[in-house]
Amino acid sequence: MEKYKKCLIVVNSFKEESKNLGATVEAYLATRGIQADVFVFNGFSEQYPFHGYDFVITMGGDGTVLFAARGCVSLGIPVFPVNFGSFGFIASVQKDEWRAELDSFLAGNAVIEERSMLQADLIRGGTRRLSSVGLNDIVVSAAHAAHTISYTVSYDDIPLGEFKADGIIISTATGSTAYSASAGGPIIDPGLDAMVLTLINAFSLSSRPIVLSPDGELVIEIIPSRVSGVIISVDGQIPIDLHVGDKVRIRRIPERARLIGCTKEKFYNALRSKLNWSGGPQNNA
Repeated sequence: MEKYKKCLIVVNSFKEESKNLGATVEAYLATRGIQADVFVFNGFSEQYPFHGYDFVITMGGDGTVLFAARGCVSLGIPVFPVNFGSFGFIASVQKDEWRAELDSFLAGNAVIEERSMLQADLIRGGTRRLSSVGLNDIVVSAAHAAHTISYTVSYDDIPLGEFKADGIIISTATGSTAYSASAGGPIIDPGLDAMVLTLINAFSLSSRPIVLSPDGELVIEIIPSRVSGVIISVDGQIPIDLHVGDKVRIRRIPERARLIGCTKEKFYNALRSKLNWSGGPQNNA
């Protein structure tokens, strides 16, 4: 059994309950001989303070887990995601179960799921200007609502076409339940490894989502259109402006995010609850 000595607790700054439970967990870890530090996450951060920790506990929703995954993936640090709110697809440890689930992890009995992540490289004038990784998705879209942009898409140097749409979402299987699903994309079991290409409000009715092998590379190139404002966002973080001629190269990275307790059963329980499938929780209000 691996001995854990140091933990970082990431608490959501907008949830007072998250801060309170973070303090409780910090005290509990001390009784187990584990040093814990607390980092307050405000929803947007380019600081990834994860070096030197054996595992990370997140206190929030899926967005807090996405932040931790981006910072932990290259270090191989597992993330223990405590959920605040409704059922979470990624933050799947319920707040009233944290102690039992944490004890199971510390005893070496917890399931640790490994999830693929995507890297987006912004290429401008032949030079890489930006590189970022995401667990959920990479979105290229118009900067303002109800605006249509134009772009081309290729996969392993094979042209897929020229498109006019409000934007395009490239998601992992993990991210298929997020923005991609709301745009009409398929829901993918997180045990499958895939990239999902979903257009946002496409100008053509023939445009359909595509599920692609993650072994390939996607390239999106911005071409002239009547709209000048185009942006890219990774996992819903602060958007970056794109220009005509910019290329966004997207590929899977070799490292995988490690999520503690994110079992198949919890995924389908969350799916049943959110989609209100037969047998799921009913709203009696």
